[in-house]
Amino acid sequence: MTAVDPYAVLGLAPGAPERDVTAAYRELAKRWHPDRGAGAERERRMAEINAAYDLLRSVAETRRHRPRPAPSSSGGRRRGGWLPDAVRRALGAELLEALGDGEAVRLVTPVATWSSPRAILAVTERRLLWLLDDAPVARVRTLGFRDVAHVEHHLRRPRRRVATLTLRTLAGRRLAFSGLRPQTAATIERHVRGEAPRLQLP
Repeated sequence: MTAVDPYAVLGLAPGAPERDVTAAYRELAKRWHPDRGAGAERERRMAEINAAYDLLRSVAETRRHRPRPAPSSSGGRRRGGWLPDAVRRALGAELLEALGDGEAVRLVTPVATWSSPRAILAVTERRLLWLLDDAPVARVRTLGFRDVAHVEHHLRRPRRRVATLTLRTLAGRRLAFSGLRPQTAATIERHVRGEAPRLQLP
């Protein structure tokens, strides 16, 4: 994750309302979507637009359901001080607390899981972290890429606008993250495949 301002990527003023974020994303997606033409620049730009939109959706979810401020670590420093402000706001206090010092966050997006219809998923350079919003205890879960045996995403019919990311761990546990936009699910799958050393390809 770079320090690029997600509002700037979408051509919005900082703090723009959620409806403006959605409208700006739709306009940019129409213009830059790879279905409208091929090319590395188009793919790079669309990935940047998707990441900015997912991040701002996560900020909105965190604000809506977990309005607690992010905790400070000892010495008055902000927890996750190495991350851009928008990423810290999207993660919220509990996911920030679960990060290791200096752990880079690649992507943050709202998802649904089998156990929670409202969750926030963070993808770092070495693991997945997710917060089950309605769980009373053990709300933060984690899965290191080294523990992933299989990962894939599939599109939900009939309109194929929503994707589910499924993973199987080396211990045989199955996980599913649904409610993802197709491009986001594909990006997460590529990232996990690129970082998981013993991944079994289909």
